[in-house]
Amino acid sequence: SPQVNVAIRSSLQSLGEKIEELRELLLRAVSTRQVTQLEGDRRQNLVDDLLTRHKQLEASYRNEGPEPDMTRSSLMAGGVKRGVTNPWLLEESEETRGLGFDELRQQQRRIIEEQDAGLDALSSIISRQKQMGQEIGNELDEQN
Repeated sequence: SPQVNVAIRSSLQSLGEKIEELRELLLRAVSTRQVTQLEGDRRQNLVDDLLTRHKQLEASYRNEGPEPDMTRSSLMAGGVKRGVTNPWLLEESEETRGLGFDELRQQQRRIIEEQDAGLDALSSIISRQKQMGQEIGNELDEQN
């Protein structure tokens, strides 16, 4: 029993440290724009969920809180949440199914490059329309 307690305590401490490390890596990734803000928010929600479960595990280990036995059984089973679905259980799209991490990253970069090219084209069209509008305004001023 003491060996199990020591193992559980060290595992809980290690889990807490890894969650904190994950949080720092996520903040760094968002600040350096390695991931989009929307993806950063989604990942932050997942990290927050991990932190909540970690606190529940610690409370369960110390037999704190209401009905610790129910908490223990619901922790690993996923528990009932207020209408929140686990994003990891959603079906993967056909275009990403079977791709590795590097392939997904390349696909994401390609999509971003395509979006950038589309935004550049849109920018040039809007710039041309602005120029045309200014020329029409100048012509109207001259005619008046």
